[in-house]
Amino acid sequence: MGSRVNIGRADAFTRRASYGARLRACALLAPLFALGLAGCATLDPYGQTPGVGPALPPEAPRTTGVETPDSSQHKRLVDMFGGEYKSYGIERYLNGILGKLAAASEKPSESYRVTILNTQVVNAFALPNGNVYVTRGMLALANDSSELAAVMAHEIGHITSGHAGQRAEAEKDQQLIRKVTDVLQKDRGGAVQARGVASLANFSRQQEFDADQIGIRTIAKAGFDPLGASRFLTSLSRSASLRASLFNQRAAGQDITSSHPSTPERIARATAAARAVSAQGGETQRSDYLTAIDGLDFGDNPAEGLVRGRRFTHPRLGFGFMAPEGFVLENTPQAVLGVAEGGAEALRLDSVSVATDTSLESYLAMDWISGLQPASVRTLSINGLPAATGVAKSGEWQFRVGVIRMGSDIYRLIFATTTLSDRVDQRFRDSVESFHRITTEEAGKLQPLHLRLVTAGSNDTAETLAGRMALADRPLEWFLLLNGLDRPGELKAGERFKIVSD
Repeated sequence: MGSRVNIGRADAFTRRASYGARLRACALLAPLFALGLAGCATLDPYGQTPGVGPALPPEAPRTTGVETPDSSQHKRLVDMFGGEYKSYGIERYLNGILGKLAAASEKPSESYRVTILNTQVVNAFALPNGNVYVTRGMLALANDSSELAAVMAHEIGHITSGHAGQRAEAEKDQQLIRKVTDVLQKDRGGAVQARGVASLANFSRQQEFDADQIGIRTIAKAGFDPLGASRFLTSLSRSASLRASLFNQRAAGQDITSSHPSTPERIARATAAARAVSAQGGETQRSDYLTAIDGLDFGDNPAEGLVRGRRFTHPRLGFGFMAPEGFVLENTPQAVLGVAEGGAEALRLDSVSVATDTSLESYLAMDWISGLQPASVRTLSINGLPAATGVAKSGEWQFRVGVIRMGSDIYRLIFATTTLSDRVDQRFRDSVESFHRITTEEAGKLQPLHLRLVTAGSNDTAETLAGRMALADRPLEWFLLLNGLDRPGELKAGERFKIVSD
């Protein structure tokens, strides 16, 4: 959760709420190229693998303080993406695919190892040392082994082509250009810097196309269906559109500074490449893949807080609250964000550490919030917790702000609307007053959702199986997306499908 909010920037606030998941994936990857990361925004611990080899006795000597650059990069990545997701069965299955891909790659002597990251964000990337990272969200979205093989072969393509080093060198060149420009003070309107940014973006887009082509050739040679790449890219595009539509917004468009080509163009190129390398196709291994991921955690990591419809609960921090009717919530590392009424209403929940001798009234009056109306500030007790609320106004936006103290932390609930009528304000105040502590027993009962496999019966349709999904928002659309189906209707009896359940 973040530490500062500028209420005067309400327009940016609502856009950020709409595209939180998408922007988060891109923003986290950008600085990691400096670490030698070959990454894709579209898209085990070191040492003993669980269940393999003898366990060391507790008294065995251990070395400390010998951290290599590779292990440091690994730890940073794991920390940034919610930690590792431990599943020996899935790891073994994915490492088996990696072994086949390595043998079919341009450098068959190289070895690779997979780490599953405990986040619902759909992402994959790799380090030059052969560490390949895939997220839970990536595994949930893929529908067969050839699709997941295409993702990992794409990352291997980045490694074997040395893309991370090439980009690092290109960025050094651009930094030199900027330094010279700063000295000469002749770059009117930032033209040189703009050309540099566009050049790097084009460079990165070409790397993505190159890695796609390498990956498709690799999976075809390894015996997988090369069309798995275009199928997965199609699901990726549908996933972005669904998440955007949940927030009543259009999916973010492609711009000149984006490091990745537009998905339709990638799909078209991937389809053409697949048909060129193999007219007969290859194995999809759908059944094996579905068996491997049966039971996979889905959605939020409980350690980072859980969204269930309008309710958000954080077991580790020990609190929960209920958003107003009509809100769709998104849990991000910085804050809980939400939108309603087509973007005309928004909310943000975050926390800051504040000295306990600072009163809540004083904190509200500090410079983190613009346009506060002093006469609107009220102190109260919310479910036994000291709290204060107030109203702020900036431009066309009006805000109901609530701050609640738990120990040395202050939790901030900020609601934005274009029209703060009595009815709307009452909804916001009811939400603020829903903030409460949860007991250790309640926290222990909160568990993640899971992907489960169900076999379609003779009378089952997409609608009947979607009715078994433990998702409050658009369960049918999620069912179609997760199973790579184009439209609702009858299902083939005896075929297995993914659903989300408790």
